[in-house]
Amino acid sequence: MKFGPIAAACLSLALSSVAFAQTTMKISISTAQNSHQGVAIDTFAKEVEKRTGGRYKIQTFYNGSLGGERESIEAVQLGTQELAFSSTGPVPNFVPETKILDVPFLFRDKAHARAVLDGPIGQDLLTKFDAKGFKALAWAENGFRHMTNSKRDVRTPEDLKGLKMRTMENPVHIAAYKGFGIITTPMAFPEVFTALQQGTVDGQENPLPVIISAKFDQVQKHLSLTGHVYSPCIFLMNKASFDKLSAADKQAFLDAAKEGTKANRARVDEDDAKGVADLRAKGMTVIDNVDKAKFVAALAPVNAQFEKEFGKANLDKIRDYK
Repeated sequence: MKFGPIAAACLSLALSSVAFAQTTMKISISTAQNSHQGVAIDTFAKEVEKRTGGRYKIQTFYNGSLGGERESIEAVQLGTQELAFSSTGPVPNFVPETKILDVPFLFRDKAHARAVLDGPIGQDLLTKFDAKGFKALAWAENGFRHMTNSKRDVRTPEDLKGLKMRTMENPVHIAAYKGFGIITTPMAFPEVFTALQQGTVDGQENPLPVIISAKFDQVQKHLSLTGHVYSPCIFLMNKASFDKLSAADKQAFLDAAKEGTKANRARVDEDDAKGVADLRAKGMTVIDNVDKAKFVAALAPVNAQFEKEFGKANLDKIRDYK
């Protein structure tokens, strides 16, 4: 059977399009593209495409355009969205074992937190996602969380009493902030700016990279560098979508997530280094000499609760990790 030149050209085109069939997947974040989270997913998307020879294309969505973090994680679990990049705020609602990471004043600094997440403790936690319909590709970073509000300077825990603060939809955070006398208002991130603007809440708490990219300086006057909680981020993929990949493609996605984490942490370091001066220049009052010991002491009753819940040995294992 002979083909004419046109038929032959069509056949070769059809075969080449099969060879280069491209699968498109979605990944989303709640923050702006020009942020530490935007850098993470942009790098991930570029690396996946490069490492799979263009067979996989990752579409990136920003500013909660596909929903807040909790909704995105639910969508990944259900398989209506392949990927999400989220802070750990809502994650314990899906994988309760991760709650331990949100205990206040658990990590000494970023180097300590990164070592824990990249080491056996963090890697073991990633495996806990499998049973819940996820493949956790890698830990990344949101940063150390600080308090902002529109009412007053916060130097001591007493200054927090009665402030109405937006919190993440996270049981550990809510318990801790109630321990400070804060009136907690759990809320998805895309709603926060408007809530601050309208005075529905007095304040919020987030790492400097988030405060900067969300332009909270426009609706908040006071920033206190409390560094009360270290906030990880995570690359999550729908488990069934991951399982369908070839062994080489699975590795490509895992390696791409590692590259995304590298870029993300570098941006957090950059934002942390210039963030305070940047926010002061925009008119915020920054309290950078907070007495952390007082904040730790104020949480003694709540910490006793956490030791009961998570086990003192497990908390100490993280605290003492070198």
